[in-house]
Amino acid sequence: MTTTRIITSSITFAVATFLAGCSDPSDTVHKSSGSAPQSAGSAPAGAGKDFVVRAESKIGFVGSKVTGSHSGGFTNFSGTIQVAGGKIVGSPEIKIAMQSTWTDNDRLTGHLKSPDFFDAEKFPVSTFTITSIEATAEPAKITGNFNLHGVTKSVSFPAQVQVSANSVGVKADFAINRKDFNINFPGKPNDLIRDNVVIKLDLNATPGAARPQDQTVK
Repeated sequence: MTTTRIITSSITFAVATFLAGCSDPSDTVHKSSGSAPQSAGSAPAGAGKDFVVRAESKIGFVGSKVTGSHSGGFTNFSGTIQVAGGKIVGSPEIKIAMQSTWTDNDRLTGHLKSPDFFDAEKFPVSTFTITSIEATAEPAKITGNFNLHGVTKSVSFPAQVQVSANSVGVKADFAINRKDFNINFPGKPNDLIRDNVVIKLDLNATPGAARPQDQTVK
């Protein structure tokens, strides 16, 4: 191989690697615009059966900047989903302990908990309260009030929802705009952080008592 071909191949590889690093994860998922909170409904007392979100459930996120992306999530969260007539009823709520934030980079994990981002000391718990589920088609459409960083916005997103006698499953990948929740840290001038963050939900709930760690999410 000639020197010219080696140089050309190296440049091509470098450009391809750079472009891959610049891809925006939110480009492949539904983008949800935050709007004014909606009224949450309620189910009559004793109207349904309680399903508790189990330990194998996952709540994750993917954030990105000009040069690449980072994955993360939360290890401590709780939720109870009420089911009646084969449907989710009322206003199920998921609570997330923000100090349980993790990422693929220890330094980033600490930064996300700081006032630049989640400010976990000031806002220790985030919540998502479902206000409606439209399940007439697949995927279903979930709408709910998301409280993050002291700000509450209504967000909607497509989700796979499965309800049976013994379990409830909810899976969804969608994006929110962090600036809707006053998380405005820009990043470095030559490596700006993107506004859209991908949220990844994989919730599994079954009948039974709450997990011990659920009691710490208050």
